[in-house]
Amino acid sequence: MGRDNLRPLSLKEYIGQKEIKKSLQVYLSAALTREEALDHVLLTGYPGLGKTTLAHIIAHELGSKIHITSGAALERPGDLAAILTSLEERDVLFIDEIHRLPAPVEEILYPAMEDFLLDLVVGKGPGARILRLTLPKFTLVGATTRSGLISAPLRDRFGISFKLEFYTEDELKDIVQRTASILEIPIDEEGARVIARSSRGTPRVANRLLRRVRDFAEVQGYKIINAKVATYALELMAIDTLGLGPFDRNLLRTIMEKFDGGPVGLETLATALCEDPRTLEDVYEPYLIRCGLLRRTKRGRMLTKRAYQYLGLKRSL
Repeated sequence: MGRDNLRPLSLKEYIGQKEIKKSLQVYLSAALTREEALDHVLLTGYPGLGKTTLAHIIAHELGSKIHITSGAALERPGDLAAILTSLEERDVLFIDEIHRLPAPVEEILYPAMEDFLLDLVVGKGPGARILRLTLPKFTLVGATTRSGLISAPLRDRFGISFKLEFYTEDELKDIVQRTASILEIPIDEEGARVIARSSRGTPRVANRLLRRVRDFAEVQGYKIINAKVATYALELMAIDTLGLGPFDRNLLRTIMEKFDGGPVGLETLATALCEDPRTLEDVYEPYLIRCGLLRRTKRGRMLTKRAYQYLGLKRSL
């Protein structure tokens, strides 16, 4: 069997995000030439676009060790201090969902990023004193799906910032073929394209769909995944050529049937769908907006003319 880890190990293997790759290669080469730590990097973009993968690639290209945590896991300043004091020269610290850092934790991150200093409070009350530690030069890679929630002081301390975009159908086809090769899944180019077309512009979705189509093909006894096999498997999963599934269609129909096509507020819509508002906003809405089926307004969410066409209905006046 192929290797379990599907993440590319280098920029050369990484598919898509061409402009980011081009710039990042320059910054990495410059840091290696000067034998310095790479400047801090902020990666923004919707879930599944490759932020974590890029963090691993940065560490690999630098020949450095990567330390991984998340903003939600760092509840107290001491949690971050423990990680910072364990870093070695030019290590990479990856903080996923960095916008979820509590304010007290974020405060001690400022001098660590800017001056590579860590201020610890020793003791309590009148006898308390500040112990200042010098940290090794490290690279912080922060990732977030909600860049608007990152405070200005934190954002300003990142010397490099990238926004990852959705992938094209051709890029996703290449990703599906690469994953199939690693997992030793027989698939032809058209079969890979069918899966890519339904992958919502997201590599994570493409890899997930490939695995599910493989399950169908193996159980049904197909030796290779071609366009016909892939299309039939996706139909069984109720995923259409736009990549929309049952929940997406339910969301659109709910706005149409219960709220006359909108506008409807996020909280109200989430209650009607029995779903978390943040999940709607971060996971489902971005792609529906990108497809031109949903529109955000100051008054709430509204269906577009194309959404009515997609649902096979006429828009009421």
